[in-house]
Amino acid sequence: MGEPVRIQKLLSSWGIASRRAVEKMIDDGLVKVDGKTLFAQGTLIDPDNPPLITIDGKPVAKPVSNDYSIYVFNKPEWVVSTMSDELGRKSVADFMPPGKRLYPVGRLDADSTGILLITDYGELTNRLLHPSWKVEKEYVVKIAGGALDISESERFCAGLELEDGMTSPCELVRLREPQTYSVVIREGKKRQVRRMFEVLGRKVVSLHRIRFGPLKLGTLKPGELRLLTPQEKAALLKAAGLPVD
Repeated sequence: MGEPVRIQKLLSSWGIASRRAVEKMIDDGLVKVDGKTLFAQGTLIDPDNPPLITIDGKPVAKPVSNDYSIYVFNKPEWVVSTMSDELGRKSVADFMPPGKRLYPVGRLDADSTGILLITDYGELTNRLLHPSWKVEKEYVVKIAGGALDISESERFCAGLELEDGMTSPCELVRLREPQTYSVVIREGKKRQVRRMFEVLGRKVVSLHRIRFGPLKLGTLKPGELRLLTPQEKAALLKAAGLPVD
């Protein structure tokens, strides 16, 4: 156990905000520790084993050292988004550089393609997947069964009831190619986009993710992997509310 420190000093050392700003957040009832709203200034926290701290509903954590990697990968079709597969199918692990323990940020279905982030930064992964941070993901989706009419498009954007709950509002734009749409969501329910179209009686023919937060797939070819540029890395960390190196 480390020497306990005041919460405002701890959060300031993590780069969350100044001590005075943290104190104001506490006064405003925005800070919770293990789910309980904090009202007392100077609450002591063990820096080596901190509890779950949230500010305005969003979790905060000690930043890791800059000894981590973030890659962008263009996942080909029929490659599974795991580091191994008990059925012997090709996985993203087959495309990773040797000697690193890397993991995908979320998943793309085996029959989906496009941008997949790969990293060993656990807190970044948690935040990018947590719905409270509302990190956008954009897809180009082709459907069968006819184009959506205005009423169906409005229902899609407003949110649809799935087996695991209501989807949040999203964006839908019809593209020039027949029955093809740009879809932007800010959450990540399992096979969400496919299931949303299924609710409206449409089957997804192809699904290609072209953007994850501020990162675009660009000209990266299927099966190619590259490290983020410093500018991309900074933009992604900012989107996740993490301090930039």
